[in-house]
Parts: sequence; structure tokens; C-alpha cells
Amino acid sequence: MNRMRRSLWIPLLAFGALACACFALVQSAPAAQPSAQVAAAPTPLPSPDDLLAAIRAQFRSHRPPPPYETYTIVRKQQTNYGYPDYVNSYTDHVWYRSSDHAALRRRISELGDVGPMTFDRPIFNAATDPGPPTADVFEPAPLHTYPPDFVPTPEASLPPVIVTVHVHAEFDYRVTEVQHEGDELHLTLVPRRDPERNRLRELWVDAKTLELRKLVATDKLFVPGHDAYPVLFTIDFSMYEGIPVITHIHGVVYGSYDGDGKTVDYDYKELVFPASLPAWYFNARDYAQHLNEAPEPPDPHN
Repeated sequence: MNRMRRSLWIPLLAFGALACACFALVQSAPAAQPSAQVAAAPTPLPSPDDLLAAIRAQFRSHRPPPPYETYTIVRKQQTNYGYPDYVNSYTDHVWYRSSDHAALRRRISELGDVGPMTFDRPIFNAATDPGPPTADVFEPAPLHTYPPDFVPTPEASLPPVIVTVHVHAEFDYRVTEVQHEGDELHLTLVPRRDPERNRLRELWVDAKTLELRKLVATDKLFVPGHDAYPVLFTIDFSMYEGIPVITHIHGVVYGSYDGDGKTVDYDYKELVFPASLPAWYFNARDYAQHLNEAPEPPDPHN
């Protein structure tokens, strides 16, 4: 009887000691902390080439541009001594047809006088003013360049389009860097081939919508009697009636050019998309018959 009681007591003592040890361990353990909320991982960007393709697709989702545009372009040039170059600074109002780049242009003097009607084809990388505000900046530069003394006429049409081929962005440019800068993405580009025609060098786009905000592109300065000199354009965009349009261009001439006016600025103002414009606006031969109907630029004071 006494032997049985001792045999039962020993296991009970052992169990009690184990229970006390477990209780002490629980008491000494630190209190469980509430689990921290796991931050959502940022959405990864596509590959650089796919990102550029998406940016170009977003820009071209707004095309084709309206068939007609009217706008004022203000050109301001500086001398190499920092003074305004009044000879090469001017303000023109332009009536433009997007289907063939034809335009009627009238110069506006500082006193508000309006010059005669002249015909033009404003286009980038040619011996004319850049433009228009809705230009397809992803389009390669034209295969030809007009000489400095070129006078465009309605018959001097652009080269015919034989076939239109849609290609991936990687065939045009290689993206060497993509950076987040605030709410923008900044892409650095290198042409894969033909840098004279593939003009883009940098892009800034809205990080969410991929709408174009700014770019850097090459262009040319045409000087009579000389080869064309390279120019670097920084071009600003804004949205107007749901379309990305150019608002400002800052140009810097580089290379071997040592003449005056190495910097130039263009401002686009008073942009309107009229439903239609008379056909004779785009045929210089008809101007003499419509002198009394010559369109007037908008009054800048209104």
C-alpha cells in the first residue's frame, strides 16, 4: 500500500514541475505584436522597349489630327551677346491643312500690321518653321531636306506614300535608361539606325497615363550658302481638347556653327481647330483673286 502511493506520487511531481516550467516560459515570452500591414508592391514597369511602344501608341491614339488648324507662332531669337535678334524674330498667324501640310501664313508686325498672304508647308527638320502644334513627333524626318532658297508651292508635294508599315518601337530606338522623376517617367533614347531621321533623344511622360509632356529631339538650321547645322530642340506639350499639342520649343544650335543666333524659342498660341477652311487658302495661285477675302489673324488684345 505504501509502495503504491509512492509510485503514484513520483509521476505527479514530475507533471507538476513540467507545468510550472511551461507557465514560466509563457510568462517570460514577449507579448505578440499586432501584424504590420504589408505595403503593396509597386506595379512593375514593362520592358524598356515595350514601355516606349506603349508611349508611342498612347500618343498616336489621338491621331489623325483635326483636318484644319489655325495658330499663331512667335519666334524669338537671341544674338550671341544676349540681345534680342529683331531681324530673325517675328510673329506669324498660320492657317494649316493637315492632310498635306499646306498652309497660308501672314506676318504680324510689332505695331499690329498684317503682311501679305504667303504659302508654306511647316514641317520639322526642313527649311521652314517647325510645326504644326499637332505634329507626329514619332514620325521619322523626311527623306529629303529642302534647300535654304526653296519656295514651296502647292505642286511641291511631299513624297508619295507607297505603303504604311506599323512596326514595334524597338526598330526605331533603343531605350538606354528609364527614371522615375516625381509623377513622370524619363526615357533616354538612342536611334538604332539612321539618327538623321530618327530624331528623338529623350522623353518625359505622365507615369500613369503615358501622355507626352516633354521631349528632346534633333533638328536642322538651314543657312543659305552653307550646309545645314544641327539643332537640339526641347519641346513642351500640353493637352488641348483631348489632344497633346506643342506649346513651346527651345532650340540650341551646335556643331561648327559660329554665327549669330545660337538660341531660338518658338511659342504656339491661339490654337483653334476650325471645322473647315476655304480650299483657296492652300493654293498660292488663287491668292491674287481673293485679296479682299484675305483672312485676318485674331486680335491679340481681345
